[in-house]
Amino acid sequence: MEDHIKIVKDFYSAFQEKDAEKMARHYHPDVVFQDPAFGKLKGRDVPDMWRMLIKRSTDLEISFAVAQETGPIIKAQWVADYTFSKTARKVHNIVEANLRFRDDLIIEHIDKFDLHRWAIQALGLKGALLGGTGYFRKKLQKQTNALLKKYQETK
Repeated sequence: MEDHIKIVKDFYSAFQEKDAEKMARHYHPDVVFQDPAFGKLKGRDVPDMWRMLIKRSTDLEISFAVAQETGPIIKAQWVADYTFSKTARKVHNIVEANLRFRDDLIIEHIDKFDLHRWAIQALGLKGALLGGTGYFRKKLQKQTNALLKKYQETK
């Protein structure tokens, strides 16, 4: 487990450094990722998501703490501070991550955060009104996945 904690620290340190390639090296080829913004992603879509997010960011700042190991899962908390490009609003997003390993690579990565809180910060009144709904979650996931596919077509 100590090795897995070291891997998680290295993964998030690479994120702080905006080094998506180093992050990608920690993923198993069959990785499954899930979060409120993208829904479920698999395989190459996962590192491509980080590549896209880092490439699109202008002022992204990451902090993290590896909280604990719970059986086969490493729990970490990370925080993203950035300006949401569509509205130029500041976002402070607190994320709880659960990471599971296979062959000393991340095979499952589940990020949880308060989507309604995020929507209020990123979108203001519109986010306050709609950010807590299933409709909003589905629409956001459709948009983020379309951005990912467009990114993959141009890389």
